[in-house]
Amino acid sequence: MKEGSRKHGMLAPCAACKLLRRRCAPDCVFAPYFPANEPQKFASVHKVFGASNVNKMLQELPEHQRSDAVSSMVYEANARVRDPVYGCVGAISLLQQQIDSLQTQLAMAQAEALHIKSNHQFNTAASSQRPASSSSPDHRGNEADSLWFY
Repeated sequence: MKEGSRKHGMLAPCAACKLLRRRCAPDCVFAPYFPANEPQKFASVHKVFGASNVNKMLQELPEHQRSDAVSSMVYEANARVRDPVYGCVGAISLLQQQIDSLQTQLAMAQAEALHIKSNHQFNTAASSQRPASSSSPDHRGNEADSLWFY
């Protein structure tokens, strides 16, 4: 345990031991991941998975993977509290639908941009191939236009 969690020479119980109302042993498997100042973190995990199951999962994992496992359990537990039926799968599904919708919008915007670009290139090419302005219908013959100055 961290030195900051000591009170009067005794270890302060972690959030798990506090909720379970038991003495927090120095080798408590919960202590590194459920500090006393974050009681809701263990409460939601305990509500969804149960303390015994969490204890078994943590003990079966190598220590370097336990932190990630606890983060995943906390995320899933919070998602289950919000959505008891689908949990985090519901959130993932919603995000996937948003991705699909945004990809469709992006494809439409890209197609529109390509269409505008091709129209612009066509109009530019067409205007450069037109004869000079003297053949335009609104050109009025002017004597000054036909005079050559040497």
